[in-house]
Amino acid sequence: MSQTPVRKRRIFDETFKREAVNHWLCSGKSAVTVAAELGVHVNRLYLWKRQYEGADAGGRASAAAKPATLAQAQAQLEGAHREIRHLKEQRDILKKTLGILSEPPANVTNGSTR
Repeated sequence: MSQTPVRKRRIFDETFKREAVNHWLCSGKSAVTVAAELGVHVNRLYLWKRQYEGADAGGRASAAAKPATLAQAQAQLEGAHREIRHLKEQRDILKKTLGILSEPPANVTNGSTR
């Protein structure tokens, strides 16, 4: 009779679990892909997500918290508008840069030998 080797149960610390959930939620990858990368079963990720959902897994719980007063809501809205303006400026700069880099130099003849 051949005996199968006894596998030791792997124990993951809380930091690893939180980082795994954070990586999964922030990367845009599927749970199956992230689980394969980390060498854990996909059900573990779902379990850890549920475990840390209320305890700020990836910063999403605190970001979705409702403001207590109208003034806080207004401040939060103004902050979001500032961030949107900033991101639009960055996007426009990147678009202009891409346009400049995409233009061929003036001295290029496109393979013509004339």
